[in-house]
Amino acid sequence: MAQDIVPIELGLPQGDVVTLWAPRWREDGEEWEAFLGHEDDLYAFPDAAHLAAFVRTTSEHDLSDHPAWHLVPALAVAELMPSEDHQYDLVGVPELVAEEPDTWTVGELADIVAIVRALADVCELDEVHEVLNSADGFAVLEQGTFPFTGRDGERLWTDMAETISERWDEVLDALDSVVTVPDVDEAALEKSAEELVAFHADAAEAAAAEEDDIEPVDAEDGDAEQEAPVGFWGEVGIDPIKIITGGAEYYTLRCYLDDEPVFLGSEGRILTSTSARGLAKLLATADLAENDLAEVSTWNDVAVKATDGSLDVEVETDNTYVLEGLGDDLAEGIDAVDPVQLDLAVELLTDAADWAGDESVAEALNQSESLGWLVSFILAPDPTRLPPSPPFTEDAAKWNKLVQDLQDRISTES
Repeated sequence: MAQDIVPIELGLPQGDVVTLWAPRWREDGEEWEAFLGHEDDLYAFPDAAHLAAFVRTTSEHDLSDHPAWHLVPALAVAELMPSEDHQYDLVGVPELVAEEPDTWTVGELADIVAIVRALADVCELDEVHEVLNSADGFAVLEQGTFPFTGRDGERLWTDMAETISERWDEVLDALDSVVTVPDVDEAALEKSAEELVAFHADAAEAAAAEEDDIEPVDAEDGDAEQEAPVGFWGEVGIDPIKIITGGAEYYTLRCYLDDEPVFLGSEGRILTSTSARGLAKLLATADLAENDLAEVSTWNDVAVKATDGSLDVEVETDNTYVLEGLGDDLAEGIDAVDPVQLDLAVELLTDAADWAGDESVAEALNQSESLGWLVSFILAPDPTRLPPSPPFTEDAAKWNKLVQDLQDRISTES
């Protein structure tokens, strides 16, 4: 795509439409942002073929003065098809906030709200800003899951979900009111439609060829099964992980060699960044020749993708560790603790300590210790033994000490 002009897809009540977005740029000392449109109209199209026909034949619109616009008319139809990262299902937002606020849900909602804010700014839709300013949760979505953890975080998410349930139609109606589908040149559309059909045919042929290359594996019931794609991180055997603790989010890498954990870093210090994008930049620019992961045979594959800018840092749900608030929950009692959150936290604390050669976590979580018995009972209740008895304030303090030790191991670069 042309520099700083991005094709996007908007899921609206009238259907999915595509248009162009120019994120903020500076020109003559001023900051600008724009969408494809003219005066009060936001131009949108049913598919990339109609968009291509329009940009190839029409010059009167709000993006014509953009410094990169001269590149757009020469783009192929396939280059005007929005990527998955730029597809925004606005109609599905109420359904989205009905889910738990995990990494993917919050991330998707943050992207949608960001593009809605941009549309409201450019199209001067005060009613949209009014809705987005009516619940505090909208303002903190870009911080990830952290603001929505604990009891206060649950209330923040619930308030935002209720606002969306009651008022999201106002946002959709406001956007629908400015969307216009302009006429396009018929000859140009015929050509671009042929391009689109050819692209889909080539894509289908490539997908079929790829399926033919996947060898079936034998199943006990005699049916042939296909191996699911594992993705880049699965192929290299290294996982991006996210740690939420101490009021911040940290991104790093970890793998297992002969069942032993190895983190990005050395000498017991975990090298992290405060964002996924920051971690990718760190991997591309820092001198990491001496870090422990450099001993992994696939480390060079990571370094190459980081250097050429193609490394995509995506954290799976089961590699997201929320330590925030667990100490308070443990102090409150067994029923206040989320076993899944605790189990993941124990995994992280144990892995980091084992990697650093620190036995304090294993000792504290031994079932012969009060904290270890409390944790083990929450994770695997034993009906043959009495449950641990409150108060749990000392156990919570010991837990918080383990978390603090982990925080002390974290070295943040960005």
